[in-house]
Amino acid sequence: MAKNLARQVLEAHKVGGSLEPGQEISIRLDQALMQDATGTMACLQFEQLGLERVQLPFAVVYVDHNILQIDFKNPDDHRFLQSFAARHGIWYSRPGNGICHYLHLERFARPGQTLLGADSHTTTAGALGMIAIGAGGLDVAVAMAGHPFAMAAPGIVEVHLEGRLPDWVEAKDIILELLRRRSVRGGLGRIFEFAGPGVATLTATQRATICNMIAELGATAGIFPSDQQTQAWLKEQQRADQFSPMAAERGAEYDEREEIDLSTLVPLVAKPHSPGNVVPVEEIAGLEVAQVCVGSSVNSSYEDLAVVAAVLKDRIVHPRLVMTVTPGSRQILDTIALSGVYHELLNAGARMLEPACGPCVGMGQAPPSGANSVRTFNRNFPGRSGTEDDNVYLVSPSTAAATALNGVLTDPRSLGRPPSFGGAPHDPAIDDRQILAPPPADEARRVAVIRGPNIKPPPEHRPMAESLKGRILIVVGDDISTGDLAPDGATVMAYRSNVPAIAEFTFQHQDRTFPARARDWGGGFVVGGANYGQGSSREHAALAPLQLGVKAVIAKSFARIHRRNLIAQGIVPLTFDDPNDYRLAIQGETWELPGIRGAIDRGEATIKARIEEKQRELRLRADFSERERTVLVAGGLLATLRHSGTTLPGDTVVSGAAEH
Repeated sequence: MAKNLARQVLEAHKVGGSLEPGQEISIRLDQALMQDATGTMACLQFEQLGLERVQLPFAVVYVDHNILQIDFKNPDDHRFLQSFAARHGIWYSRPGNGICHYLHLERFARPGQTLLGADSHTTTAGALGMIAIGAGGLDVAVAMAGHPFAMAAPGIVEVHLEGRLPDWVEAKDIILELLRRRSVRGGLGRIFEFAGPGVATLTATQRATICNMIAELGATAGIFPSDQQTQAWLKEQQRADQFSPMAAERGAEYDEREEIDLSTLVPLVAKPHSPGNVVPVEEIAGLEVAQVCVGSSVNSSYEDLAVVAAVLKDRIVHPRLVMTVTPGSRQILDTIALSGVYHELLNAGARMLEPACGPCVGMGQAPPSGANSVRTFNRNFPGRSGTEDDNVYLVSPSTAAATALNGVLTDPRSLGRPPSFGGAPHDPAIDDRQILAPPPADEARRVAVIRGPNIKPPPEHRPMAESLKGRILIVVGDDISTGDLAPDGATVMAYRSNVPAIAEFTFQHQDRTFPARARDWGGGFVVGGANYGQGSSREHAALAPLQLGVKAVIAKSFARIHRRNLIAQGIVPLTFDDPNDYRLAIQGETWELPGIRGAIDRGEATIKARIEEKQRELRLRADFSERERTVLVAGGLLATLRHSGTTLPGDTVVSGAAEH
């Protein structure tokens, strides 16, 4: 059978299991990625595994999220990460050097390799022909210890591209079109592989835009072939020797197919409060806007910023709004400075920010209360911007530029012919001095790891009780995000290395009394709707409930990464056998899951739940693999590895310390 590209890469890295969709597969990893908001806890958990050195060929941590240094917390975390990286064989990218996904695309992504990152937008690296998967910090810590990554084998969706993008339509509109068709739940358990003649018309950075936001579909990964566009990118990055051509074999089979004629696309916008709430820009054009933000880990390339500068050349942004621009990396900052793009944006009145996540994660530049903010970012969940009653619209750079010019949401096609601008310099300044290589192992042993007072150990894992009983702490609706469980913003994110402190913000967008109630009631259960835990890979969305005594989460369905993070931390994710039973859940009532430990240990597909006040039973689904059952019964992934010594069911531990 002719193989698609995703299957080729997965087969080359398979160490166990089956590629049949839904069956468990274990893959060998080539690279691991962390960032500062997830990295501190990932490193603390790696430390508990007792290894001297990372056992992957390459691992790197970027400081790009918690870069505000308004007190000691964030700089303490940065110092901890730098010393920990040197001690254990991890590369370290310094604050201000760039956003992890864009930087990784520039310096480390390689065709045909596998990458696991403690950030959901790790999928960006699929632009260069990688299988790049987002995961929780504990999963990345375990991978750095040499364990393969086990998951349900994904189905492969062919996205067949025809034609060429018309004027004023960009790569952002391609991924928004996929979100319009499939919504934020339409990629669960799938890898999206891009094929067809339209692929050749898309540059590496355009592909990165698409792969970055593949995460918003709930997908496992996105992947493009490694072709002439890939070769051109690697040559510009002075990594031409790392190019290898890769593509689907002729006649390759797929599990599903989407067809997109690029020439028929129009400028699109995702309305509040979901990346899947997509309509044509022309449908809501004229909406008054108070803020326009360009950049972040998506749409922060030279081309993205240059088109904005070209639209605004010799003009100024509308006096009613404020505009910010965030380049993706120090290299991009240098390039726009040398090319004149920086000067044009500055003259237009844009606020130029340093290369970091910044306003994308509510780290400054929050919009005014109740106002509309137009952004080229990847997420617009409620409150993510830092403003509780925000209204964030996601658009392409061209639409953002036209909007900044007119002060209202504007279809860029109304501006007439698009302006011309020069392409990116073919020889960008390559300067890796801000990415610090770890010292040799002998020298690394003498490095002292520096810990500030805000750095606390993760909650302890305890074996599952034979039966679970507790009150329903909260009942929430569909599409609850990990940002609801562990919010964004400068105040909360400063506690990413302090789980007891960050737990006090759990569900603050839904119910600020939740943490106190969870403590008063001695923990209990959370009940959620469909797609519970969508969005970011942050494992704090599981760690914080664990700290507060949450024993299980019962939902209609779960987002992939969050479900995995719950299991890794020993919290049982269960689904309603009959989704209508969701309506039976009442906050404050007592539910009991009798004999759940034995049922999970035996691999039973359903378990009983008793509602004490109603004297009623209902059935819950317990669909777990052998590996997941082992982890849950032990009380979490760290407890499992400590109990079993070195391996999990189906494991083959990889040996060999990090090198690059």
